[in-house]
Amino acid sequence: MPPRLNISTLARSISLQPKPQLQWPARIALQSSPWQCRPYSDSKISGANDRSKKIDAQPADHISQEAAKTAEIMGEEGPDMSRGTPVEEIVKGDKAAQEKLPKVMKDKLKANANAAPKGSRSYSTMTTQSGTSGLDMGLVHVHSASKVPLAPGLKFEMPSLPLPKDGHVKHRYDPVVEQVTNLLMRHGEKSVAQTNVALILQHLRTSPIPTIDPAKPLLPGAPPPSHLPLNPILYLTLAIDSVAPLMRIRSQKGAAGGGVALQIPVPLGQRQRRRVAVQWILAAASKRRNVGSGKGSFAQRIAQEMIAVVEGRSAIWERRNAVHKLGVAARANIVLPRKR
Repeated sequence: MPPRLNISTLARSISLQPKPQLQWPARIALQSSPWQCRPYSDSKISGANDRSKKIDAQPADHISQEAAKTAEIMGEEGPDMSRGTPVEEIVKGDKAAQEKLPKVMKDKLKANANAAPKGSRSYSTMTTQSGTSGLDMGLVHVHSASKVPLAPGLKFEMPSLPLPKDGHVKHRYDPVVEQVTNLLMRHGEKSVAQTNVALILQHLRTSPIPTIDPAKPLLPGAPPPSHLPLNPILYLTLAIDSVAPLMRIRSQKGAAGGGVALQIPVPLGQRQRRRVAVQWILAAASKRRNVGSGKGSFAQRIAQEMIAVVEGRSAIWERRNAVHKLGVAARANIVLPRKR
């Protein structure tokens, strides 16, 4: 018969290890492992970021200290580092500071002023760098004294004459560009018109060299066609002035008798002629087919119409010739004042 099992003795024979003993080795391993976290620059845990004791982090010596070390190496007599700059030299040009000095220093300043100059020291014994040392060494170019105006009583110099045309803020643009901008403007939105004019000039500048039609020449004295894209403002001016009419036809009702209107040609000024030409170009550009898309499509059509005007392909030339032909035929209707 097998022996009876005692449950109490069986429990005592089983060895149990408590949980804290299993965690001690893990804690020891964490403490013995190297530091994995990158410390901050001002942290004192690791000394790798401390550059105060390195040679390249030491501040540079002052010029007097360098001169003293050089003289010591060469065996010569250098500046006296135990002695600073005298007070008399510091307040030499400051009269307000001289008045606040003691009487002994005032007498010494007067004696030094009356005595003959004995020379100056070759080095400065000042051991602290001034804030303007970089300026004195020529690192930054600074004018020590402002220019004195030539004309007496003026703070600044007189402007050079003649004054530039674009010197005024309201007249800084070319007159043709300003007039085209005003004619392009709608509902008072001048910034939109200026953007369109800039796009027109950009399109003229990047366009190929135009081919001039001999039957429809530009104004006399115009530059070669290869020069026009280099100067878009001149390109714009030639396109407008070449098709600008010299006159307009004014209808006077009942002047011919029987209620028939009489056609009378009236000459136009330069600004009036350009206004009519720009209006013709805008009307022809609005009838063109839209090639691109976006806000700059109308400006692109205007630029294409101006290129067509320069090359003689635009219908504005026939409109201009018709106005001139009618004006020549109606020149007999002009009534000149009688001479006294």
